[in-house]
Amino acid sequence: MQRDTSSSDASASHTGRVRRRRQPSEATEDGNRANGQPLLVNDRNKYKSMLIRTYSTVWMIGGFVLIVYMGHLYIWAMVVVIQIYMARELFNLLRKSSEEKQLPGFRLLNWFLLPASLIVINDIFAYLFGFFLGRTPLIKLSPKKTWEGFIGASVTTIISAFLDLSTGWLYCDPGPMFKPEHYSLGEWVPHWFPWKELAIMPVQWHALALGLFASIIAPFGGFFASGFKRAFKIKDFGDSIPGHGGITDRMDCQMVMAVFAYIYHQSFIAPQNFSVEIILDQIIRNLTYEEQKYLYKQLGEIFHERQQMQS
Repeated sequence: MQRDTSSSDASASHTGRVRRRRQPSEATEDGNRANGQPLLVNDRNKYKSMLIRTYSTVWMIGGFVLIVYMGHLYIWAMVVVIQIYMARELFNLLRKSSEEKQLPGFRLLNWFLLPASLIVINDIFAYLFGFFLGRTPLIKLSPKKTWEGFIGASVTTIISAFLDLSTGWLYCDPGPMFKPEHYSLGEWVPHWFPWKELAIMPVQWHALALGLFASIIAPFGGFFASGFKRAFKIKDFGDSIPGHGGITDRMDCQMVMAVFAYIYHQSFIAPQNFSVEIILDQIIRNLTYEEQKYLYKQLGEIFHERQQMQS
């Protein structure tokens, strides 16, 4: 009887492709994991975790019931606090994800700290100059303010605004606002003067404008507040800050400065978004033919350099 070699080869190849059956212990081990993590039923620390969650839950429910019992004002405060903590956690996530990029925007709010600090400096030195040198009253609405304090604080604030307080710890590429520009002193200084040029960042000129406003205009917020207090025949708006009065007494000038800083930033500092059509229209209207040719040449060189860098 002749043997069927083709059928025997097919069966051999078929048996070669048969997968090994998993042992029961392997199936159990895979079933005890979900997405690579052990299931809760097999977690050895599940009772400790349950105790912690129960403890936190009792405190949250008890605190919520207590706040509801205390009334509307405390409920409002609870909502505000929850929103603050949520925003804090979200910003922490953004900060951590941007640490490798070294984004300075998550470390220092320049245009918030600068105006606020200038008002603080002005208040401190107005008090010090007025305390030690004050002789001439400045305005009847605020009898304790003196010309000596006003002038001394103004000079100190302007100098503080213009000072370059950068520490050099950032190693990212600074924007044009923070790149120093060199100004030659030329014939303005004698030959023995050691510095022949000055390096000034554009942001320092903007800080000087904010310093001028903080030293000359912003104190009028305090004058208006003093007028309100005299009208209501009170010394301070409150007593929440010992030695200073209330929050309003400290923040009256800050409110004026905040409005000016926002308008100034949006008008002179914040980048303007222009469409291509608007830019082309401005080029055609305001540049001569030779200037347009020069601009075209410069753009071509820039594009050529970028193509070389990408290749």
